[in-house]
Amino acid sequence: MVRLPYTTALTTLFSYGLLFAFGQLRDFFRKLIDWFKAKNVKGYAPICLGLEDFYVRRLYLRIQDCFGRPIASAPDSWFDVVERTSKDSNKTLQRTSNTTRCLNLGSYNYLGFAAADEYCTPRVIESLKKYSASTCSVRVDGTTKLHTELEELVARFVGKPAAILFGMGYVTNSAIIPCLIGKGGLIISDSLNHNSIVNGARGSGATVRVFQHNSPAHLEEVLREQIAGGQPRTHRPWKKIIVIVEGIYSMEGELCKLPEIIAVCKKYKAYTYLDEAHSIGAVGQSGRGICELLGVDPADVDIMMGTFTKSFGSCGGYIAASKEIIQHLKHSCPAHLYATSMSPPAVQQVISAIKVILGEDGSNRGAQKLARIRENSNFFRSELKKMGFEVLGDNDSPVMPIMLYNPAKIPAFSRECLRQKVAVVTVAFPATPLLLARARICISASHTREDLITALDVISRVGDLVGIKYFPAEPPKIAEVGHDKLE
Repeated sequence: MVRLPYTTALTTLFSYGLLFAFGQLRDFFRKLIDWFKAKNVKGYAPICLGLEDFYVRRLYLRIQDCFGRPIASAPDSWFDVVERTSKDSNKTLQRTSNTTRCLNLGSYNYLGFAAADEYCTPRVIESLKKYSASTCSVRVDGTTKLHTELEELVARFVGKPAAILFGMGYVTNSAIIPCLIGKGGLIISDSLNHNSIVNGARGSGATVRVFQHNSPAHLEEVLREQIAGGQPRTHRPWKKIIVIVEGIYSMEGELCKLPEIIAVCKKYKAYTYLDEAHSIGAVGQSGRGICELLGVDPADVDIMMGTFTKSFGSCGGYIAASKEIIQHLKHSCPAHLYATSMSPPAVQQVISAIKVILGEDGSNRGAQKLARIRENSNFFRSELKKMGFEVLGDNDSPVMPIMLYNPAKIPAFSRECLRQKVAVVTVAFPATPLLLARARICISASHTREDLITALDVISRVGDLVGIKYFPAEPPKIAEVGHDKLE
């Protein structure tokens, strides 16, 4: 939960107000100059209009060097960031041939599979030689033995009867949700759900309602109200109700209150849809996600969604559910019928990664990776809090946002960290609410304790310089000395 200090809120509002005022003033003089230069010019109307266009031109472009930084290596714990220059005050950026070796705190490489792996990489290369880089067709015509094997493996891994694969994680939500529910149905979505869920719900034709973030009590209130009122205008009973939540919320690092939400869904006979993009493989004793971590039976979750782009070092996504649901999706989902199937080497990467996690590669590296990401995440989070940063999220979550708030602190924090060879991701509007800008740290099992200490040292210095330590730092603990030593 964000605890926005009163003075910070005022200064942040003032900063945005100042930027808005000067931006509007510059736009006014630009219109005057253009009016004198060319009168009665006929042409197309601007495609991009309104405040969003204004935000991009007058705010985003000034700090766009902090976003979308290209890299020239695998996104491991350390990677090479390509240096860029600008000759027009950041309106355009040009890449150079120079790179900087930086500590990577921004990639979703939770288990360290993004770089070369002793078990995964040889098998991926072998699959590339055997199946080529692409099936060049949709799943209906381009299913290989690898695709079938992965679907069976995913179903066994998450504890569901069946699974289906998709070539893109975003599409897994946006294309699946309309196939599960349509007109006459009700979708109740967490207020901080991912944009892929929001767009999928909007395109479904169903009625969409939102409940307060991670609040089972408010979910029950919304369900009670909607069931009592029925469908709009006709007031007929809903054909079906689906509640959609995430395992770990990617911008907050919070764990879903899944047991309580499932209890509410069972009480009102609503289906549960769980997005595990950031939790599958990253949490749980054996990496099976939020259900394992919180002791929830996967049978109590009707539809389980996840992606392969984070913990497994690949691409694509999956849906795991009953055999009837999966069969329905195979016959009705456009992402399965018309989109290109997953690349066979990408499929092999996921198969190999899951086998490492389960220990089926003949080693205990999977257990070591899971233990390491849990230790790294909890250590890093606790140290940041001790330093006085406002850090969102829960223990065991590898995602930890550091609140920045003020727009001037977004580029200051990002650029200074990069100068000291630590690459971080800063997130601002429209990905977050306007006043809640943050730096999102993602911890990996590939980070060593020395890497984390180096990062903490840099972030602490930059935090002091930028002024984002909003809480008093904890004094260092003095080692206790026994009475026998004193005597």
